[in-house]
Amino acid sequence: MAQQKIIRARDIGIPFDGTTGKYNAITDVAGVEVGHVTLIEGSGKLERGKGPVRTGVTAILPSGKKYRPVFANWHMLNGNGDMTGTQWITESGFLETPILITNTSSVGTVRDAALAWMVKNRYVDPSQGQFWYSYPVVAETWDGILNDINGFHVKANHVTEALDKARPGRVDEGAIGGGTGMICYGFKGGIGTSSRIIDEKLGAYTIGVLVQSNYGSRPQLLIAGVPVGKELVETLPVKIFEGSTQTKSTGNRMYKALMEQGSIIVIVATDAPLLSHQLKRIAQRVTLGIGKCGGIGGNGSGDIFIAFSTANRNSFSREKETTVTMYSNDLMGGLFTATIQATEEAIINALVAGRTMTGINGNTVHGLPNNEVVKILKKYNRLR
Repeated sequence: MAQQKIIRARDIGIPFDGTTGKYNAITDVAGVEVGHVTLIEGSGKLERGKGPVRTGVTAILPSGKKYRPVFANWHMLNGNGDMTGTQWITESGFLETPILITNTSSVGTVRDAALAWMVKNRYVDPSQGQFWYSYPVVAETWDGILNDINGFHVKANHVTEALDKARPGRVDEGAIGGGTGMICYGFKGGIGTSSRIIDEKLGAYTIGVLVQSNYGSRPQLLIAGVPVGKELVETLPVKIFEGSTQTKSTGNRMYKALMEQGSIIVIVATDAPLLSHQLKRIAQRVTLGIGKCGGIGGNGSGDIFIAFSTANRNSFSREKETTVTMYSNDLMGGLFTATIQATEEAIINALVAGRTMTGINGNTVHGLPNNEVVKILKKYNRLR
């Protein structure tokens, strides 16, 4: 069966501000590579350890497959989630490893497999000799509505494959990689990406964003400033079954419980020469992009963001002083705006790319009805 063409938000006319890069993706930042492994197997009743399986892993390599630490920092909007390796990033100011995203129950497996891949592929700092150590960065969101999450289906070989497959260029979106089983605003969520190029007078630098979106309740959803979620609140509801049966009251109760749960992981890359304290400021602006889509950072949500810069390529050394170039704080408004815009579009791209998926016990999450979205945007005079 031929794979269905993935539609992006701009393909259906959704308006966004700002100028995108060639691929409108995080890989518009030179050197960044992305790889996915998607696991979809089985159907029917949940049998722990057997399936159904709706999960995967996504790998982001800041400097390709070479050990080249980059300045980085991170920010947390709400902490009901996990991103390993962040303590040393805070302390040192550098990201020294790939970034991987998966489901909540697979963080340990992915972290260990990433470390093994680094050793095998000599993605290590030779100056440390036999005392080399590393703290892989692995983030997660919870896919247990559609996936046999505690069946631990993500294995070390899947992590290795995602890292090996990482490439520059176009990035696949929607139900792919770590985003395979994710839900966003009551519709099918997953992986989305976008980029912005700032004004030439400010350096013409690029901001690239990749999200794994698994958060938000239906009424919160805003698209291009329009309350699309409220317009679609009774349309294509999530169907949640307990075992092989469902009652209206049980389904509604479980759906309401979902409204305060879920997470979003956001990766921001830039080629602007930002130092770690400035990248903290960039990561903080992700929150505003999520807010433009209606997100509130709910109590049950893990909203964790990391930002890195591929500039200052020779700044990392354990043995000598180095010289760095630092972007002016007074000029950062353009980068802030670009981060907000790219985050917003990446989230909407994940939604637009979503396709209806049925997982464990027949639980079903519908893709965003793109034709209806267009009609709603026209109703609010956001489209002609």
